[in-house]
Amino acid sequence: MRNLLMRSPIAIAAAWIGVYLLTVLSPLLVLLLHPAPPGRGFWLEFSVALGFIGLAMMVLQFALTARIRTIEAAYGIDIILQFHRYTSIVAFLLILVHPIILFVNDPETLQLLNFFEAPWRARAAVIATLALTLLIVTAIWREKLHIPYEPWRIWHGIFAVTAVGLGLAHAFGVGNYLSLFWKGVLWVLFGAIALWLLVFVRLVKPWQMTQHPYLVEEVVPERGDVWTLVLRPRGHGGLSFQSGQFAWLTLSISPFRMREHPFSMASSAEKLECLEFGIKSVGDFTSRIKDVEPGTLAYLDGPYGVFTIDRYWDSAGFVMIAGGIGITPMMSMLRTAGDRKDDRPFLLIYASRSWEDITYREDLETLKDKLDLTIIHVLRKAPEDWQGETGYVNQDLLKRYIPVHRGSRHYFICAAPKMMDQVERALHNLNVPVDHVHMEHYNLV
Repeated sequence: MRNLLMRSPIAIAAAWIGVYLLTVLSPLLVLLLHPAPPGRGFWLEFSVALGFIGLAMMVLQFALTARIRTIEAAYGIDIILQFHRYTSIVAFLLILVHPIILFVNDPETLQLLNFFEAPWRARAAVIATLALTLLIVTAIWREKLHIPYEPWRIWHGIFAVTAVGLGLAHAFGVGNYLSLFWKGVLWVLFGAIALWLLVFVRLVKPWQMTQHPYLVEEVVPERGDVWTLVLRPRGHGGLSFQSGQFAWLTLSISPFRMREHPFSMASSAEKLECLEFGIKSVGDFTSRIKDVEPGTLAYLDGPYGVFTIDRYWDSAGFVMIAGGIGITPMMSMLRTAGDRKDDRPFLLIYASRSWEDITYREDLETLKDKLDLTIIHVLRKAPEDWQGETGYVNQDLLKRYIPVHRGSRHYFICAAPKMMDQVERALHNLNVPVDHVHMEHYNLV
């Protein structure tokens, strides 16, 4: 039974990959049911195939970003968002190559770029491609272009709907392949799925959030320019979650406005009467957290994430490696373990700028009374009388502290991307099993 429980997440993840591949390739599989229109060469057919695959991949982006719990639970939000980014680029390249092959194979088709004289289906394709280009450019270089998150998210959705909607219109307008019944049915179904996911994300999910509101209980200042936002459920039993998970927070406005931000819970999963979020002041929204008044209305969409010790009940212990505000999900896991009287050993390696910047420093010391907890602070700017570790969390430091039997523990890493990459490489070099290493980026967007 234990082996079955350990294999089931892998089997579920593999099944979703199979569903994705089958869905992406389904337009080509349906095309095999009928012969291609006469008089069309290989390159033309190849171009059309690339366009169909790219369009199907774009439709599925709506599913990847809809936060469907069964999918998210199989991989975790980090992997899904990375997959979303990479497949969007692949879909963009496939869709871009589609007309390029047409133009090279038949230069007369370049006339379709004459926007004002081209047929409507060609104009739809041009606008869809421009929208997709803007979507990709603004997503990859958002920070370099200094585009704030909230307006970017709105325009990201507009570009996506435009690209997919006009892409489907173009496919039906050309009609060489979609005039037959089953081919048309498939793409109508694709369009319906995309529309439903859009309605679900923009209308259904916000409505569900309004049925479970929260009120701000207090905002507590912490070390390291961090604030603990305490929420109390209003008229319901609260959010049941696994330690280390996160939720999307909407504060003081309606969830229908789609201005939400992801934050990890810092509180114990055993205490649902209040939820605590550790929020570092790093941007427009987070810098205003300190000014939020008690009684402010809040909404949550969650919980999400697989970054939790709750999935590894048979582990001999845990190694947690945090940097800065990456301590937040670790606090949730440690507090929960303390409330559950977990007797397994915990090792926390926590990198901070200075002694005064160690967020939850006093709370961590208190947890030593409840847990078999060892804390190793690593300071970049240590005081003169500091006797502990300094600098950065590197391979030599990890080798001094992690267990000799590497596979006996599960390792959780949450920090800035550069630190996470360094720690991941170091653990690999120290022969830590790859399936025992779990990572969570605190900058999801």
